Amino acid sequence: MTTLNCSFVEVDHLMKYLELVFYVPIFLLGVVLNVLALLLFCVFLSKWTEATIYMTNLVFMDLLLLFPLPFKMHAASNKWAAHHRGFCSFLESLYFVGMYGSIYTITCISVDRWLAICYPFRAKRLRSPAAALGTCVAVWVAMVAAISPIYGFREAIDGDFHCFHGFSKKAWRPAVIVCLEVLGFLWPALVLVCCSTQTIWTLDRSGQQSPKSRACVRVIYSSLFAFLAPFTPSHLAILLQFLVHQGVIQDCKTKTRVSLFLQMAMCLSNITCCLDAVCYYFIAREVRSPKRVRSLRLTVTERLRSTSEM
Repeated sequence: MTTLNCSFVEVDHLMKYLELVFYVPIFLLGVVLNVLALLLFCVFLSKWTEATIYMTNLVFMDLLLLFPLPFKMHAASNKWAAHHRGFCSFLESLYFVGMYGSIYTITCISVDRWLAICYPFRAKRLRSPAAALGTCVAVWVAMVAAISPIYGFREAIDGDFHCFHGFSKKAWRPAVIVCLEVLGFLWPALVLVCCSTQTIWTLDRSGQQSPKSRACVRVIYSSLFAFLAPFTPSHLAILLQFLVHQGVIQDCKTKTRVSLFLQMAMCLSNITCCLDAVCYYFIAREVRSPKRVRSLRLTVTERLRSTSEM
């Protein structure tokens, strides 16, 4: 690939091998962990709670993200015929629905936990398995609607092409990138960090330092890590690549570095399929001990009430 006499051949050649190094273990480990998690939530945990519904939805989002990876690996070193353009757009849409669906599902889990711990009385009215299921359906509808414009991001030209690469200028319009960065990452990240911080603060304020409280804090930190570690570098790289397309970054050497950073960050963002397994582990332990969860909520409520009355 060349742009205004700036060659990206070395970057593309390097990424052919790096994508295999990243994607093969991510795909194999991700499939195994998510299938096991699906069996755990659907077979071994008999009661459907808000937590199991959200986590099951996250499993499906992760599997949707994993499904296109073999095609993505093939497209890295092979051009596809022009008549496969529609199938390529379909795979790209699945990939981004899975990615941003995971982002919003993790955010919903954080909000649900914040509501349960910080506002236990209000949570009795607002939280229910039916409400959790409705929220998951809304996330699916919103993600499909938001990603549907991707079918118009490929130029209608004849000849072979590289799938998952070479989006048209439509994909790099300011309105598209602003929506992607703000609604796709910054807003969910802000909600996640605020809810997590307030939940941890509420637990500390309650003075409850039991294993139940520590387990809840571990879930919160694992959710934060599973969100920020894979998605922060990728969205920073998208912003930098946008600056390249806008002509803000013009130095050829800098452009090649941004291209390499973008492709590596997008590869690493798929590790969320494996990091979510940490959340599955802690959530499963919590769901298997519902009495412990209720006890934690009651203790936090009583401590907060007594503190406010002092």
